[in-house]
Amino acid sequence: MLKGFREFVMRGNVVDLAVGIVIGAAFASLVNQFVLSFIEPLVKLFTGGRAVSGTASLTDEVIVDWGAFVSSLVTFLLTALAIYFFVVVPVNRLTELRRRGKEPPPEEVSDEVRLLTEIRDSLAARPPATRPPTT
Repeated sequence: MLKGFREFVMRGNVVDLAVGIVIGAAFASLVNQFVLSFIEPLVKLFTGGRAVSGTASLTDEVIVDWGAFVSSLVTFLLTALAIYFFVVVPVNRLTELRRRGKEPPPEEVSDEVRLLTEIRDSLAARPPATRPPTT
C-alpha cells in the first residue's frame, strides 16, 4: 500500500501539480500585497483620501462589506491576468511551435558546460578500471 502511494506521489504530474499550487499561493499573496500597497492608495488618491473599504447596513445586525469584495475581485483579476500573460500565453506558444516542428533554438552552452561534457565523454570512452581482488 505504501509502495503504491510512493509511486503515485513520485509521478511527474503530481509533483508538478504540488509545485504549481505552492507557487500559485505565493503568487496570490504577492498580488494581494500589490493591491494593498499600490492599487488601494491610488484609489484613495482619486477619491480624495477616503477609505477604500465600504460597508452597507441591511439591518442593525447585518452588515455587507462590499469594499472587501471589490478588493478581492481586483486581486483575482490581476492574478488571472498575470497568470494568463506570463504563463498560459508562453506555454501555448511553445506548444504550438513544437506541434509545427519548429522548436526554439537551444540556448548557447557555456564554456563550463562544454568542458564538463568533454570530460564526461572522455571518461566514458575509457575502459573500465579493473579492481584488485578483495580478500
